[in-house]
Amino acid sequence: MSKRHKMSIKVGDTVMIISGFHKNETGEVLSLNCQTGKVVVKGINFKFKHVKPNSGNEIGEIKQFEAPIHHSNVTLKLNEMS
Repeated sequence: MSKRHKMSIKVGDTVMIISGFHKNETGEVLSLNCQTGKVVVKGINFKFKHVKPNSGNEIGEIKQFEAPIHHSNVTLKLNEMS
């Protein structure tokens, strides 16, 4: 049985990446997975998927999508209101 991770962020929050390749970048949370503790952030951690054609009329393509990152690598971005 997998452990549920308690996360302090919600879908739609603006977060800042605090470690890894995309450090100090900000983005909006698109989805959460509490079972694995992963977060998908808009515009962060793009991956590519090469898709082969299935039938004779289709063509192959390269799809680009945002891959999830661990919730410990993000923090809430506080709005600077003065």
